[in-house]
Amino acid sequence: MGVVRFEQHDQVAFVTIDRPKALNALSAEVQAGLDDAWRTVEEDPGIRVAILTGAGRAFSAGADLKAMGRRGPSGPRLPGPGPAPSVSRVTKPVIAAINGYCLAGAFELALACDLRIASDRAIFGSPDVKWNNLDAYGALRLPHAIPMAAAMDMLLTSDFIDASQALRVGLVSRVVPHDQLLTTCEALGRTIAANGSLAVQITKRLAYASLRMGLDQGLEVSEALSELNDRSPDTQEGPRAFAERRSPRYGAVGPP
Repeated sequence: MGVVRFEQHDQVAFVTIDRPKALNALSAEVQAGLDDAWRTVEEDPGIRVAILTGAGRAFSAGADLKAMGRRGPSGPRLPGPGPAPSVSRVTKPVIAAINGYCLAGAFELALACDLRIASDRAIFGSPDVKWNNLDAYGALRLPHAIPMAAAMDMLLTSDFIDASQALRVGLVSRVVPHDQLLTTCEALGRTIAANGSLAVQITKRLAYASLRMGLDQGLEVSEALSELNDRSPDTQEGPRAFAERRSPRYGAVGPP
């Protein structure tokens, strides 16, 4: 069985990251599976809405830092700072059903979805700077989703927030009992699917137009800064320290 499950219930597609023992960490294989799923959602006219969730007790704990710590300089690049997650290119509405931990790269993934519905067990965080990674998309997108003060608190401290805090700052639109999460999201998806599909897609595109002028330009800058960061020895040290369950030992690095 693959690490990404795809199911379709009438006009609603369910995309599930299925690595529960690894807290659904975003490996290269997961990223490839998600890319395939979004391609299907986009190309199948019978699908009008997609729901993204994770198996087990996490939406996803973010990029697979253990694999990143093992890869050499020429190894494959795993999900991390750089372009927006591929889900952001889907023209149909995507609902994030956040069932547990939603951290780092997975936090970016949720931000790229159009609606975020949280279980009362959900935990959110952007701990990238703790491990010397760049939460590029999150840093650009989060201030458009929640107040700047709350965004800076999350991005710079690496502190986590719970579902009630996420609702209070507007990061999610609803918090529901854990056992009602998927049924709530499916009902929401069916409500959206019942609307005019072209109008829904155009409305989504228009809603994001006001953000993307600055966002696209910012992503170009962040990509260049990410390449600069990748050349730092500390880029390997952060994931390695995470894998070895110790505090990272960074060298003195000046500003970019």
